[in-house]
Parts: sequence; structure tokens; C-alpha cells
Amino acid sequence: MKKLVLAIVALGVSVGAFAQGQPMGFGIKAGVNFPKYNFSGDNAAYQTNSSTNFHVTAFLDAPIATDWFSIQPGVSLQGKGAELIDNEFGSFTQNTMWLEVPVNFVAKFPVQNAGNFFLGAGPYVAFGLSGKNKYDSDWGSTETEFEFDKEGTLKGTDFGLNFIGGFQFANGLMVHGGYGMGITDLRGSNNNYFTGDEKLTNRVWTVGLGFAL
Repeated sequence: MKKLVLAIVALGVSVGAFAQGQPMGFGIKAGVNFPKYNFSGDNAAYQTNSSTNFHVTAFLDAPIATDWFSIQPGVSLQGKGAELIDNEFGSFTQNTMWLEVPVNFVAKFPVQNAGNFFLGAGPYVAFGLSGKNKYDSDWGSTETEFEFDKEGTLKGTDFGLNFIGGFQFANGLMVHGGYGMGITDLRGSNNNYFTGDEKLTNRVWTVGLGFAL
């Protein structure tokens, strides 16, 4: 929690520095996530199947010297994880929930009076809130919960990069998509589920709707 408070304070200071004297907007967006795990090492690189989750994000829009370029910091609830096993014996899915603090730099491209296309990218820091493993088979299903950073489970802090794009209509309605690429090796010391030497990182595709003022 201390790390989260420090991240939000630093975020507020940076926004104030960039957007001094410029009118700021704000917005909210939500949608579907298609997360997976990426494994990379000296001898192998592969990704798991995607699972399905969700995201909800509140963000500020602070123009930097012009209306067509801005910084968009935010606070986001992000569901991630992956489908790790899917075969004739059943499936094993891991779902995780993160509180994410992204800072995206966004360029806007007006389309007459209809609105504008936008493209952006930036870093994020995320803090693990909860984790759940789900086993499904012909004989039934079970769910077990785990805590980050406990008994060698997944690490509870993640750093990465976000890439976003979409179209914002003149009335504020927004259609958006994005890709999140984690760079932190999330394997804990126990590695009950990830026994190889490959680095484990988050990957997630997102799509959704939003509204900006």
C-alpha cells in the first residue's frame, strides 16, 4: 500500500508539472481483457492460451502545450492471468486482479467535426490484489485463492508498457483497444505452477468503450 501511495503522489506531481496552465479533462473506460502469460528464456519462448477478464479505468487528460498531444495518467482495475492447461482431462485457469497506475502519452488526430483518432503509449506500475486458480474437469470444478508474495507465489508488483488506440467521438463517447506488455518476472520462489527457467510476464489485449469530458 505504501508503494501505491507513493506512485499516486508522484503521478499527481508529474501531471501538475506537465499541464500547468492547460485545461484538463477526465474520463472513464471499461471493457474486456484477453490476458495470457509469456514465457521467455535462453532456449524457449512461448505464450499460454488467453483467458477472459475485465478492466475499469479512470483517467485524466492533460494537454501538453497543444490540444493534439496530452498526458493521460490514471488508476485502473485490471483482470489478468491465463489459461495454463486445456486438454481432454480438463483445464486450469489462473485469474489475477491488479490495481494499475498507467501514464500514457497520447497523440490525437482530428477528423473534421466527427471526433479524433488517438494513439498512445506509456509505462505502468501495478500492484497485485488477489489471485485465484480454477480447475475444471468432467468430474467437477474447484477454485483456490492465493495471496501475492505469500509462500513463494507470484510477485505482487509489476512494471510494464501500455499501447492504446481508438476513436473518440465529438460527444465524448470512446471506442478503444490496447495491449499491455509486462516486463517484470513474476515467478515467486516456490514456483508450484511454473517450474521452468523461463521468465514469466503478463500480456493482455483489451477492447472496450468509454466516455471523456
